[in-house]
Amino acid sequence: IDDSMVLIKEQTASSSSTVDFVDGTSDVVLDSTYPIYKFVYMNIHPSGDGTHFLFQGNAAGGSGYNETITSTTFVAYHNESGTTTTLSYNEAIDQAQGTSFQTINDVIGNDNDQCVSGELWLFNPSSTTYVKHFMATSNKYHQSDYSTVLHLAGYFNTTSAIDEIQFKMNSGNIDAGTIKLYGIK
Repeated sequence: IDDSMVLIKEQTASSSSTVDFVDGTSDVVLDSTYPIYKFVYMNIHPSGDGTHFLFQGNAAGGSGYNETITSTTFVAYHNESGTTTTLSYNEAIDQAQGTSFQTINDVIGNDNDQCVSGELWLFNPSSTTYVKHFMATSNKYHQSDYSTVLHLAGYFNTTSAIDEIQFKMNSGNIDAGTIKLYGIK
């Protein structure tokens, strides 16, 4: 990590229903201080098997984590036996003006050695002129012995500033894992 990245906040999940990063709360900065924010999530282990790791934003002064998202995803995977591979568009988890939580990676296993890790970039979230772009790349241990990389890109379709980001699973808790928030100069 070069000196242009500044660690803002680290949170460790332990049977957590959500992990929240809210500007001005618990030393979190998510405003015009930095033009780019990077969330690094490591060894996110779900309590349930086959669950999805999700995120959503909240506009400044808003509530409910239900901002409008347009996104696209593609996935590549390979199984342990070397017999199955793919590279494909994943239309099942993209959104077209949806307000649901956005899937970062899906069908994550909950065996002791299974988890997801990756990064989510958020660009200029304090802008009140433009939509807020994001992109993520993550790798997981699929519940059926696959290594799966998922690429995600999209935007919050609002000109309001985004000052809150929440992470969660689509079912159950985040059993364990760490999420770090960095500001990039």
